[in-house]
Amino acid sequence: MQPRIPRQSAGEQGGRWPDGTDLDDRFSAELASAVSGARRRAVRDGDRQIDTAHLLHSLLECDAEARALLADGPRVARVLGYLVQRSIGYGLRWQGTVEDSGAVPVVTGVAGFSPPAAAAMEDACARAERRGAARAGGVDLLAALVADPRTRAVEVLARAAVEPHTVLARVEGHFESAP
Repeated sequence: MQPRIPRQSAGEQGGRWPDGTDLDDRFSAELASAVSGARRRAVRDGDRQIDTAHLLHSLLECDAEARALLADGPRVARVLGYLVQRSIGYGLRWQGTVEDSGAVPVVTGVAGFSPPAAAAMEDACARAERRGAARAGGVDLLAALVADPRTRAVEVLARAAVEPHTVLARVEGHFESAP
């Protein structure tokens, strides 16, 4: 019988991607903390892979800037409420399944992440690079998470009446107004 708890591959241990890149080299401290939290959450939930809902949950807990750009206080509380319910009711239909939005090609070589979660992590890094940042931050990941409309993270946001396009516009406005 195979264990349901995801194991870290050799490439993931010690905060590394399978290509050997150190998390600290690609991600801000907040984002690295969110990824670590998402991994712990997936293990605790008994999920085989970190999905976009795990990433969103941990990101909202770790990054105040991303949380502020997501929505007003009551909506953030509602989003977190849905995410917390994942293991006790809401989201139980996700257990034992792999998140695959179909919107992105399957990303290989990122063990422990669902294809949309791996794509969101890569997109966050690409967004940071396009704006000239050395590391991707939580706001980059937030933008990447809401960009694919068929992910678990967007499903949770929709249930909490948070419009992904509005969030994306806030993030883009945030970067345009930043020095």
